Amino acid sequence: MNKILLVLFCISLMTSCQETKIGIPKPRMYPKVEYPTRNIQTFDEGYCTLSFTYPDYFKVQQDEYFFEEKPLNPCWFDLNSEQLNSQVHCSYLEIKNRAHFDKLVGDSFRMAAKHNQKADYRREQIIENPEENVYGLVFELDGPVASPLQFFVTDSVQHFFRGSLYFNSKVNPDSIAPVYQFVKSDVLEIIESFQWN
Repeated sequence: MNKILLVLFCISLMTSCQETKIGIPKPRMYPKVEYPTRNIQTFDEGYCTLSFTYPDYFKVQQDEYFFEEKPLNPCWFDLNSEQLNSQVHCSYLEIKNRAHFDKLVGDSFRMAAKHNQKADYRREQIIENPEENVYGLVFELDGPVASPLQFFVTDSVQHFFRGSLYFNSKVNPDSIAPVYQFVKSDVLEIIESFQWN
């Protein structure tokens, strides 16, 4: 019995000492994405009291329904990009009074905070454009969140506009990172060109 165990041990020792190739991890790779060209155009729709520039790979679609009812304002729309499988949900409201303004700002913070459970980190960037009387905040959320970029802009007296970027697929931050960076730069350009009419 001991001889059999000794023979089995020697065989296993000899086979385990064979030269094996050490595996090298594969480099990180992203799916190939065909990025659209950026032909800039102006958003100046009659149903909104605002304007901005945006790339034409986004198609504007005015919202007709909000939970089976009419939107609170005709200036609710989406900027859709089929090619990049993304959309920016946009909503506009007229500010009624100071309490209403505080509620709208609070709602924006609450909507961003809803993603904190899945977010690894949240950055906030102040928006200030005194020439156009446009002020606000950008929320950028890292991690597997539904909306990695949200923002609001306002004149603090009459106008309040909110936007949220969504991807129409399960959010895997690593795989959407290049597309997110591409779209993020265009959303920031939209904010920089914002004007009240």
